[in-house]
Amino acid sequence: MNVEQFVMAYGVEQDRLRAMLPEGFHSLRPVLRINAEIWDGRVGWLELNTAVEADGKRGWLNIDFWQNIPFIKQGDTVLFQTDFLRISFTRTGAVGSCPAERDNDGCFFLGTSPALRPPEPILANKAFCSCTFSWHFGPKDAHGVSIDKTLPAIPTAIKTHYPKQACSAKHAAAIPCEQVLGSYAVTFQRNSAYAPYPGFPAATDIL
Repeated sequence: MNVEQFVMAYGVEQDRLRAMLPEGFHSLRPVLRINAEIWDGRVGWLELNTAVEADGKRGWLNIDFWQNIPFIKQGDTVLFQTDFLRISFTRTGAVGSCPAERDNDGCFFLGTSPALRPPEPILANKAFCSCTFSWHFGPKDAHGVSIDKTLPAIPTAIKTHYPKQACSAKHAAAIPCEQVLGSYAVTFQRNSAYAPYPGFPAATDIL
């Protein structure tokens, strides 16, 4: 299956992330990441993740995911738009190697017990993008615009103890965006046995 993957990360207050992580998970960096995909040019997919550590493993915690997401292609720009999120990626023309995450053991998915999905190997080069996004769960939800640079997400010490809240996209979207940290696109062929998350049918069964 051909996959066009678009990735954007943005910085947020880390204490707000800590307040919504489930028991046993620890925030690694003050970052939220949106992954958007187009499968075989037809099916749109979205994920929202944050960097965590649990049970001695480091990777990404899936906060939520959505399938059958509408998208529009206009030249070098791809727009994904739903009633709760609008995000666009525009290729800048700059390219580079696909980023390697040394501390990425995979993606955690919550359920009756957390499941860890190993990272998918992607060898194709990335195309850097400009990105704009806005969440629309509530009137004051996060929004941001990239500055066409790749910036680090630097961990911060605990300053504020916020009340605990559920780990949900709605709560994550309410955390203000401090800065878009970077975005890119990459196109690759996905193994037919690979599923977007544990227990999900193979991607080819959905198309």
